[in-house]
Amino acid sequence: MFHSDPLAIIHFPLKLVERRMLAPSVGHYVFVRDDGLPLDFIPGQFIQVHFEYADGTATKRSYSLATIHDHALGPGEAVEIAVSYVPGGSATALFEGLPAGGHVDASGPYGRFCLMPGDQNRRYLLIGTGTGVTPYRAMLPQLETLIAQRGIEVVLLFGARTPAELLYGDDFRAFADKHPQFRFVPCFSRGLPDNPHPDVRQGYVQQHLAEFAPNPETDIAYLCGNPNMVDTCFDALKQAGLPVPQIRREKYVSSK
Repeated sequence: MFHSDPLAIIHFPLKLVERRMLAPSVGHYVFVRDDGLPLDFIPGQFIQVHFEYADGTATKRSYSLATIHDHALGPGEAVEIAVSYVPGGSATALFEGLPAGGHVDASGPYGRFCLMPGDQNRRYLLIGTGTGVTPYRAMLPQLETLIAQRGIEVVLLFGARTPAELLYGDDFRAFADKHPQFRFVPCFSRGLPDNPHPDVRQGYVQQHLAEFAPNPETDIAYLCGNPNMVDTCFDALKQAGLPVPQIRREKYVSSK
């Protein structure tokens, strides 16, 4: 079930339990829902964090859930998000100034950027840039099940400027090493790592999409991140013959 009914928005407190830097300007935040209830969500969905500007005006920001979700954990499970720091940004100030044990006001989950139960495709093309890769981390347990049950293949094309900005790269590489049907293809626009893995590419994800021969007979594609990348890859996938229902997209726009 998708939780997207605007008439049923429920706010809840999230308590910060851990944070670490994923990249020079991206933090990984681990919260727990602090009202004794679990946050049941479908991988690919997002939450909204509600706060006020300095003048008291209410505002909010959306963050895809990065949590590798285990329904067996029940109440108190982790709620994980990646937060991009924007210089001078109000949300950045909120998160940078949040102490361990501090709270934010959240609602959700929302969204339909999810793997669909009725999908019968042979391959998923997952394409992301920056924090747009976050929902794919949450999808890893589902993908593992689909690999086992349906024998699917997955290609994750992930664009970053430098190796230091490859968010969750260790998680994706470990998953790829464990599952030969999953290829993790980092694309770096500004320099390669030392001794790069054979699947590393130089350039932008949209430059390397054609290498994987998108096929309307076998593929469903997901696009998440920079709007220009999403638009360019969307057009390329359509030109390759994929019908629009087989191209699912979510654009990330930085907000102050």
